[in-house]
Amino acid sequence: MLSLQDAKNRFSAVVEAALAGHPQQVTKRGKPAVVVVSATEYARLVAAAQGNRGSFAEHLLAFPGEDVPRAEAAPRDVAF
Repeated sequence: MLSLQDAKNRFSAVVEAALAGHPQQVTKRGKPAVVVVSATEYARLVAAAQGNRGSFAEHLLAFPGEDVPRAEAAPRDVAF
């Protein structure tokens, strides 16, 4: 892992390592922030994610509506 400052100072080396197939993890204030990957690897990851994802309509239709317990609370009286 590289700190943000180190990644800035050695940006060319970070890019070259990512192009060589070694993703570069960068931290900001000691916490993981980003990963630098090659454009080819990014395109592969996006295509794989889209291939595994159905449509929004399929997602809604897959909702297990009958299996979800409903609250038995009665509405309260409101005076206007």
